[in-house]
Amino acid sequence: AIPRPPGSFCRPLPPTRPGTRDNMANARGRSVAIHWFRKGLRLHDNPALIEACKGALLVYPLFILDPHFAKPEYVGANRYNFLLESLHDIDNTLRRKYNSRLFVVQGKPHEVLPRLFKEWKVNRITFESDTEPYARTRDRQVHEIAKEAGVECKSMISHTLFDPEAILCKNKGRSTTSYKAFVKLLGMLGDVPAPLEPPECDQVPAMLDCEGVNVGDDTYRIPSLTELGYPPIPDPNPCPFRGGESAGLSRLQKHLKRKKWVAGFEKPKTSPNSGEASTTVLSPYLKFGCLSVRKFHKELIEIYNEFPNHSKPPTSLAGQLYWREFYYYNSAVVPNYHKMEGNPICRQIPWQENKEMLKAWEEGKTGFPFVDAIMTQLRVQGWIHHLARHMVACFLTRGDLWISWEQGARVFDRLLLDADYALNNGNWMWLSCSCFFYQYFRCYSPVAFGKKTDKNGDYIRKWLPQLKKYPSKYIYEPWKAPLSVQKACGCVIGKDYPSPICDHTPTSKANMGKMKAAYDAFKSSGGTTDTSTTVTPGSSPPPETKTGGGAPGSKRRRGSASNKGKSKKLKKGSC
Repeated sequence: AIPRPPGSFCRPLPPTRPGTRDNMANARGRSVAIHWFRKGLRLHDNPALIEACKGALLVYPLFILDPHFAKPEYVGANRYNFLLESLHDIDNTLRRKYNSRLFVVQGKPHEVLPRLFKEWKVNRITFESDTEPYARTRDRQVHEIAKEAGVECKSMISHTLFDPEAILCKNKGRSTTSYKAFVKLLGMLGDVPAPLEPPECDQVPAMLDCEGVNVGDDTYRIPSLTELGYPPIPDPNPCPFRGGESAGLSRLQKHLKRKKWVAGFEKPKTSPNSGEASTTVLSPYLKFGCLSVRKFHKELIEIYNEFPNHSKPPTSLAGQLYWREFYYYNSAVVPNYHKMEGNPICRQIPWQENKEMLKAWEEGKTGFPFVDAIMTQLRVQGWIHHLARHMVACFLTRGDLWISWEQGARVFDRLLLDADYALNNGNWMWLSCSCFFYQYFRCYSPVAFGKKTDKNGDYIRKWLPQLKKYPSKYIYEPWKAPLSVQKACGCVIGKDYPSPICDHTPTSKANMGKMKAAYDAFKSSGGTTDTSTTVTPGSSPPPETKTGGGAPGSKRRRGSASNKGKSKKLKKGSC
């Protein structure tokens, strides 16, 4: 059985007179630990942090600004600013509640950590497990470095509801591209583990006033965005979502007060172009781990138990968490998940290369106002509604421009606050009909889709002010307006706003033919519609990872997504 995380904290000994770390640690046989924050930027439901505090004299809360991520061409300013806000929030909480602080350093982890092990006399390091390819390679290096330095190294599962390794074992070493089958698989694991409470004030060792431990030391401060090579965020900040555990918990509680809304939530019935977000916008907080997915799930189940006729997966709020789990599982076990070539679950489609069209799409200059408004909101705020993502992803790939989903995923990965390796690549495969969804003949219209929830085009007027004077009759198709109307509105198509990049109706039909040809080629080459793939050796999570919180056989919280709130097993979803 995989060990579960500790259920209790180890209370530190009362502090005595100041001295050096060596003297105090040796005298009392206590450890000096690092808890390395990566994702999991929170104090609640953080089993790795709890493990670091167990029997520790000192705990250094650490965040490493890895140059692998600190590049404007890979990570946009909005998301990096969200990260820095999240770090400030942790630092503030540590200082206010625990007489501690967050230590922030810049550099490659495999170079930074050996130095800190020596400088701080560390003999234990803990962190949250991560299944992304770069993280696996990094963490294997860290395990080896820690072993060579004689430092105990523990990583814990807490970023997902369950341990992907446990799901893989239950599924006999196979992936699955069927959401319905996956949710059934989750039901076999039992209840979702209960989230852990944040540590009490005396359960995290205070940073004692001894040599080399100065809470006020400016050496390890959080740098500004401009110090990291980014342009300053405009004032006022156009992004309405502030980073951090405090903001995430506050936003969660705000929505939980709307119990009836939570119980009846169905994702397809929300609006992609409403003035205010029609969904929870908790995804950025889940992405960075500012909010525990297990805590979110627990709160949902408690509300569902009050409303027997609550909505069900796949469209309910709990269903959205299972979608997240679904994509995380596949990203953890499928080789080359982030690209088409070498990806065993991805259809091989001969996409075209067209840099001009890709640039027009990215910059919101396609000539289709609904598409351009969405891309403008993405660029300005770093967030767009899930169905808006569907619209622009379909448009870029199989719908109109016939450009690879990999290109679109890269743009989203740079601009989105909630850009997530598992969800981003999974959703792009879905929308391009490369995997998970295969009804390529169902295509989003860049004109009709937006009209369903915003006939007047208020969303377009907000994000494309050059079109704000256009009559509702032409707001989605301004090229159809007579020239006299265009001039009267102060926006001539082809001059002040682009002409359509393509003719949607014939283009989308032609692309359906291309998709059919690609599918036919797949079948003739021996491909099947089997929804599972045997995982190749080495593609599962690294064996040295210690797990916690979601282990089979551990004590579990009663209650999970259920049918009419009665069953204790997860409700099946349907695609």
